[in-house]
Amino acid sequence: MTRVAVLGAKGRMGSESVRALTAADGIEVVAEIDIDDSLDLITSSGAEVALDFTQPHVAIDNVTWCVEHGVHVVVGTSGFDDDRIARVASLLGDAPATGVLVVPNFSIGAVLMMRFAAVAAPFFESVEVIEMHHPAKIDAPSGTATRTAELIAAARETAGSAALPDATTTDPDGARGATVAGIPVHSVRARGFVASQEVLFGGEGESFSIRHDSHDRTSFMPGVVAAVRAVADRPGVTVGLDTILGLA
Repeated sequence: MTRVAVLGAKGRMGSESVRALTAADGIEVVAEIDIDDSLDLITSSGAEVALDFTQPHVAIDNVTWCVEHGVHVVVGTSGFDDDRIARVASLLGDAPATGVLVVPNFSIGAVLMMRFAAVAAPFFESVEVIEMHHPAKIDAPSGTATRTAELIAAARETAGSAALPDATTTDPDGARGATVAGIPVHSVRARGFVASQEVLFGGEGESFSIRHDSHDRTSFMPGVVAAVRAVADRPGVTVGLDTILGLA
């Protein structure tokens, strides 16, 4: 049995993860930790893996604590950015024994959407990302949108693609959105959405779009279970589910 502690266990994703992990074969949830609970519950419960669904400023401290105590970590907290990932990599050192798996999106469909977007990116002159989430989400752009833009930018750089065409010179209110790795990213926060993203491509005389929608948080649970099962076999820092799904 893989013994798991869930951090942020009373939150939307945390509570859904507790149910999914409890129902999964070969996994036992031994600690449900939330605000004001001591992290010592992780080790006292005998947890081998910690699943973190907290907040970015809390998650980095949680990951640091787990690495220092030899507990593998799956980070599902959105907003766990490159600076935080670099801090964890530095903490692990050159010969890490502990695995830290940072997952921008646990949905299998979302992972495939990101991969398909990277494949398509060099074939089109224009590309932009629109992500749509519920209004309770605190970070923008989403971790998925950031990761998608980074993958698109890397694919275009490898292919030697030209810069995106854009004649905009006046945008005092930020109508063109944010720019992530040179890719325009637009965030929508509206009631009725859980997590959606569309990648828009354009070329001479044609347009192409890739879209993924999560209608319920249960869509993330197969990825959560897969990540918890895999993290111990991947020492060091791994970003995304690609390698776990055989996509990289």
